[in-house]
Amino acid sequence: MTQLITQRLTSSSEDIVRAASILRNGGTVAFPTETVYGLGANALETGAIERIFLAKGRPHWDPLIVHVSSRAMLDQVATVSAQAERLIDTFWPGPLTLLLPRTNNIPDTVTAGRPLVGVRMPAHPIALALIEAAGVPLAAPSANRFGHTSPTTALHVLHDLDHRIDAVIDGGSTKVGLESSVLDPNQSPAVLYRPGAITAAMIQPLTGPVVLYEPPPKSTAEPQSLPSPGVGIRHYAPRARLVLVNSEADLNSRLAGSLISDKGRIGVMLPQGWTIADSSVEIFRWSAIDDPTILAQTLFSGLRELDSRDVAIIFCPLPRPEGLGLAIRDRLKKAARSD
Repeated sequence: MTQLITQRLTSSSEDIVRAASILRNGGTVAFPTETVYGLGANALETGAIERIFLAKGRPHWDPLIVHVSSRAMLDQVATVSAQAERLIDTFWPGPLTLLLPRTNNIPDTVTAGRPLVGVRMPAHPIALALIEAAGVPLAAPSANRFGHTSPTTALHVLHDLDHRIDAVIDGGSTKVGLESSVLDPNQSPAVLYRPGAITAAMIQPLTGPVVLYEPPPKSTAEPQSLPSPGVGIRHYAPRARLVLVNSEADLNSRLAGSLISDKGRIGVMLPQGWTIADSSVEIFRWSAIDDPTILAQTLFSGLRELDSRDVAIIFCPLPRPEGLGLAIRDRLKKAARSD
């Protein structure tokens, strides 16, 4: 693709106006949300949306999430059921994406031809100000190369997309650190396609039972048949091979075997309070394994930091499968897939 001059913008009102002008003219702007940085383009303009796919190297079978700043903007892109209304009233603005029946305003390229469009209202002042200033809903997947570790700072965005997008707004580090929960409220029970900071336990009082989507085996899964962004494919992955461990003892056992086999430099996402025997291992000092909020905030930055040290393998512990820990496990398991 043709190299672009990627503008580095601040969160000032003047720069928000500049970024909004880029978006109204069909350009691409990366911006912070409370989850991760998104790569935005006008969700109503096919040509602008194509620039997202080109910049990310994203296949067209993978649908995009649309970000809105108001109820009027939501009504432009989707039809809202009574159940969806309850969820919106409770969780928006916030890290919950709802799969809703699309309107005719949404191009097929946004949904990959599917009848439902993922929509959310971000809970970040820069994101909301940008969407409002642009005056159009923004299609905005994570602002990274397709399948790679999601960005939680503007520097992460530039590492992946410098000279491939028009601008990035630097809003500092993101708060949540993991992508939004993705829920289909149209089914009974409701289906949680991607766990996140809004958990099934938080959703159930409003919808009744919520089931977690189970992707088909990778040998039978056709990407075009998958119903939601990032489902059932290798995603969120560092350059290094990611190996998941279940305990401190498991980590040390795996490390001993890897060091003996001399497979290259080793990296470890090391939880607070855990120790390892070999001082030659590259370490990212993570939070306590029972503190999923901080684990989530620093997961992707830790994986990127270890990648920057040219490790060949990263060992990473799995938190307990509950609450936000379930979302962390989801991202790690997708990142560790070999397909």
